[in-house]
Order: sequence, then C-alpha cells, then structure tokens
Amino acid sequence: MKILSIETSCDDTAISIMEAKGGVSNASFWVLANNSNSQINIHIPYGGVYPKLAKREHTKNLPIVLEACLEQAKLEKKEKPIDAIAVTYGPGLEMCLWEGIIFAQELAKKWNAPVIPVNHMEGHIFSVFGRNNGKFKIPKIEFPILSLLVSGGHTQLVLTKKRMQY
Repeated sequence: MKILSIETSCDDTAISIMEAKGGVSNASFWVLANNSNSQINIHIPYGGVYPKLAKREHTKNLPIVLEACLEQAKLEKKEKPIDAIAVTYGPGLEMCLWEGIIFAQELAKKWNAPVIPVNHMEGHIFSVFGRNNGKFKIPKIEFPILSLLVSGGHTQLVLTKKRMQY
C-alpha cells in the first residue's frame, strides 16, 4: 500500500510517499519520496511566521512538492498511484492546516483514496520508536509511556496509556 502524507501545520510544506506493509501490530514503512519547501526566508521580515503569507505559500507549494515526490517515487500522476492519503489536522495554524486538508481531499477524490487524519504531535511521539535501516518499523511498544514533546508552541508532557489514549 502506498501512502502519501501531507504536512502544512506551520510554515513548511512537506509531502512524503511511503510503501506500507503488514498490519497494525507489525507495520513496516519504506520511504519512497520525501520533499519539503521551507518558507523561513520569506517570514524573516515579519520576525516570525505571518499566517496569511504561510497559507498562500502552501497553496503555491503543495502542487510543486507533490510533483517532486511523484517523480522521486517514479509514480505517474494520471494513474492511481496512491492507496491512502494522510494529512496533518492539528495542532498548528488553522489556515495552514486547511490548505493541506483541502489538498488531501482533492487528491482523495481524484484517486479514490481514503483520507487519514494525523495529529502532528502524535506523529512526533511514535516516530521515535521506529528503526531506520532503510525502512521504518514500529516495534511492539510497552504501555504506558511518558513523552516530553518540545515543538514550538505545543510543548507538553504526555502520558500515553495505549495507542490513541492520552
């Protein structure tokens, strides 16, 4: 199964394409493509992220970053290259998140693929458990776990009782 992931929670436009194998308890992922477009330079004059500008840049950058990912993964845009689309739904700048969500919905309709909403912070928690030797494998995790997330305005201490239960 090929999964396209979209991240637009703040000022970076990022898309990756992964090949997923296995089930929920033994999932493995191989990264086929990973591209991003940073907006840091255009926000410098404002002393931080200017949300309306970030939204506009996501609108401009999403098709460009998608094209680069499809090319890198050697997939054709006209066929159904993707089986599912994951997209960040929060937390983040609302107008930026909506750009990613709308783009994901448009692709889902075009490719007849389901949309998987992803919590940005949850992604940070579970990404540290993966192994990286050309593939990302989620090992069996002994719960509960305590995580310290330090990520911009979303710094938090999280007790995870089990997957999806905080």
